[in-house]
Amino acid sequence: MPQHEFITKQLIDKGWSEDRKYCVTDEQGNKFLLRVSPIEQYDRKKSEYELMGQVAALGVPMCRPLEFGTFDEGVYSIQTWIDGIDAEENIHNLTDQEQYSYGFEAGKILKEIHKIPAPKEIEDWEIYFNRKADHKIKMYEECSVKYENGQAFIDYINAHRYLLSGRPRTYQHGDYHIGNMMIGNDKRLYIIDFNRNDFGDPWEEFNRIVWCAQATPLFATGMVNGYFSNDVPIPFWELLALYISSNALSSVPWAIPFGQSQIQVMINQAKDVLSWYENMTKSIPTWYKGVIINK
Repeated sequence: MPQHEFITKQLIDKGWSEDRKYCVTDEQGNKFLLRVSPIEQYDRKKSEYELMGQVAALGVPMCRPLEFGTFDEGVYSIQTWIDGIDAEENIHNLTDQEQYSYGFEAGKILKEIHKIPAPKEIEDWEIYFNRKADHKIKMYEECSVKYENGQAFIDYINAHRYLLSGRPRTYQHGDYHIGNMMIGNDKRLYIIDFNRNDFGDPWEEFNRIVWCAQATPLFATGMVNGYFSNDVPIPFWELLALYISSNALSSVPWAIPFGQSQIQVMINQAKDVLSWYENMTKSIPTWYKGVIINK
C-alpha cells in the first residue's frame, strides 16, 4: 500500500500510455501524480522508476519520483505534481522569441538526460538498429496503407545504414517531443511521461522532432541548437533523416488499430516529412531556421 495517504483521486484521461494516471491530493491539499500499471509490468516499471530517479538527480525539471510499490490495483508510482499548462496546446500563445527559447531549453535538458550511460553489456547499436529498420520496412511493405512516395524512406535508409557504425548508446526518454512537455506556472519547461524510456543512440531521440516542427518550427530549431550549443554537425542531420524515415514507415501500421483519424494524422505527417526533405534528397529539413541569436 502507498505510504502517502490521499483524500481525493481524479483520473487523468490523456495520453497514449497504458498506465492509469490520477491527480491525488493529501490532507494538506498537496497534489501528486499517481501512475498505476498492471502487476505483470513490475520489473519494467521498477527499472523505469529507478532510472527516473537518476534523471531527477541531474536536476532535470520533471515529475520527480517519490514512492514505488505494489497494491491491489497493480504496480504504482507516486511523483511530484506540476502545476502548469501543456506546451503543445499553448505554444502558439507565445511570441516567436519565447517559442524559440523554450525549444532551446528543451535541447539543453535533453543533453543532460543523455548523460546517463547505457549498460556496458548492451548490444552494438549498428546491429540493433539495422534489425529494427528491417522490421519496420517489412511492416510497411505488408501494410495495406501506403504513403505517396513512401519508397523514398526505404531508399534513404538503405543508402545511409553505414552512418550507424560506431554510434554510442545512452539512456533515452523514449518519446521526447513538445507533446510530452509542460510550461509550469513558474514559466519553466518541464518534461513528462518517461514511460517509454530506452537505451539508444542519443541522436535517435530527435526522431519525434517532427511533432515539434509541425507545431512550431521555431521550437524545433531551438531544440536542435540548444542540444548542440549552436554548433550542429552535418552527420547529425544525415542520421536524423534516417531515424525519421524509419519512424515514418512504422507509423501507419501502428495507427491502423486506432482508426481512420489516426491513419490520416500519420499520412499527413509523412507528407510533411517528404516535403521538408524534398523526397529524402536533402538531409537538412526546410523547417530548420539556422542559428538564431537568443536576445
